[in-house]
Amino acid sequence: MKTYIPKNDEQNWVVVDAANVPLGRLATLIASRIRGKHRPDFTPNMIQGDFVVVLNAAQVALTGNKLDGKVYTRYTGYQGGLKTETARQALAKHPERVIEHAVFGMLPKGRQGRAMHSRLKVYAGETHPHAAQKPQTLEVK
Repeated sequence: MKTYIPKNDEQNWVVVDAANVPLGRLATLIASRIRGKHRPDFTPNMIQGDFVVVLNAAQVALTGNKLDGKVYTRYTGYQGGLKTETARQALAKHPERVIEHAVFGMLPKGRQGRAMHSRLKVYAGETHPHAAQKPQTLEVK
């Protein structure tokens, strides 16, 4: 019996405009593209997804009370070192990390998921340095 092994040589680049798109809807679309779930030959144990470039991260939409109610926490390792910031503060300081945090939570945990993290490129503005890869634009519905 001959088994089918998907080819891993096709690596597409996709550009997504995040302006006025809800964060969760955008993150699920990006995580699915990075994993390769849009491909007919999807294999869970292989990294065969696309590279995703996200533009206008500073203009991503958060619905409801999430701008002030959503809290990002991190721990410095020292006593009393629990740092918190709201989504409004995070978008003002570093809008790229808000999208990265949402997408990384939707990727697999472990070695494979960490390898997929490098396929996401997020930029706060309209420009990106990946024009040489000839990325295709992807519409978010």
